[in-house]
Amino acid sequence: MAVEVILPKVDMDMSTGRISSWLVEEGATVKKGDLLFEIETDKAAMEIDSPAAGIVRNITGKEGIDIPVGQVVAWIYEEGEAVADAPASAPAEAAAEAPAKAEAPAPVEAAAPVAAAPAATAEASSGVRASPLARRLAKEAGLDLSAITGSGPKGRIVKADVEAAGKDGGAKAAAPAEAASAAASAPQAMSDDQVLKLFEEGSYELIPHDSMRKTIARRLVEAKSTIPHFYLTLDCEIDALLALRKQLNDAAPKVKTGDGEKPAYKLSVNDMVIKAHARALAMVPDANVSWTENAMVKHKNADVGVAVSIPGGLITPIVRRADEKTLSAISNEMKDLAARARSRKLKTEEFQGGNTAVSNLGMFGIKDFAAVINPPHATILAVGAGEQRAVVKDGEVKVATVMSVTLSTDHRAVDGALGAELLAAFKQVIENPMAMLV
Repeated sequence: MAVEVILPKVDMDMSTGRISSWLVEEGATVKKGDLLFEIETDKAAMEIDSPAAGIVRNITGKEGIDIPVGQVVAWIYEEGEAVADAPASAPAEAAAEAPAKAEAPAPVEAAAPVAAAPAATAEASSGVRASPLARRLAKEAGLDLSAITGSGPKGRIVKADVEAAGKDGGAKAAAPAEAASAAASAPQAMSDDQVLKLFEEGSYELIPHDSMRKTIARRLVEAKSTIPHFYLTLDCEIDALLALRKQLNDAAPKVKTGDGEKPAYKLSVNDMVIKAHARALAMVPDANVSWTENAMVKHKNADVGVAVSIPGGLITPIVRRADEKTLSAISNEMKDLAARARSRKLKTEEFQGGNTAVSNLGMFGIKDFAAVINPPHATILAVGAGEQRAVVKDGEVKVATVMSVTLSTDHRAVDGALGAELLAAFKQVIENPMAMLV
């Protein structure tokens, strides 16, 4: 019997995806596990493998267009099976959460302030037959699945049933009083119409948000709404660091490549900042944490995310165990991660998780700034430009290269004194950079 090939859900926030390229042609013979197509999400590109062995037929998933998660994009037929014998396509929602190659781990998400009502609704509806997509849509809309009549096989509730119930309003669940109160008192953003009415018609153009920009916007609102940010800033003198960087780069051994020889590594200031921040977390382990409502998550390693600007937004690939890696290893890993981030070729595990992050705008001449924490991190280090400034030493005015850094902390997990201890440890390492070599 023919087997469906569906567009899988490879990211927690994903509702649609795009097939960037098919890796097989109509009529190709494949084995189970062979690569079929590449899917592009708002964060990365992933290769999807065949769910069965056979012949690829009826490729309906077009390249470069948004396709709902779970939609059938092709079929795998058995050898000799007539195409006309294929079973009718099952509702796309039924397969919405089928696994993909390199399945994305579910990240820890910050809860929205008014999530109590949908959560209660989902719990009450847990015994109802419904597709995974239908359950998610009902939860988001605050609909009671038990009040919806399913049109799928054996009365299963599918996407169309939830959408219909949402339009007639008959399946709305009664929100708990506290949730309703919170929703009523929560500040509301201006609607699109309210914003556009402030500007003369014809004086602007509308550029629709892509999925990446929508995800970034949602996560930033969650972070600023649910995390009590606290900021600490200090200055670091980096003349010794710059001198060591030059010395190490000058001493880099040469390796042969297709274009001749090149240095085995080329350290940047940011590479050394990553290492120094990781060493500081190792020195102040109580600050290497994540907050949950029931317990403090104390991490054993320093996995440092690094903000990388890409077209349409940014992504934060992670240098795992940065406290244990050499500067050259961090440098080469970051070059690879940044290059694949910009071409959206990162694997899910390469940008999800981590304990902390570094955001560096020094290359743009920014003196100092405060970065927004990326949940579930409890800290993020914002790095400004190194610049020559007048400093007073032993009563004399001298010139030094100074870099301002600002640590944003989740005040629930890292309070002022602990954050100050972490930042002092960073300053100690960055101003005595030989410590990074031992």
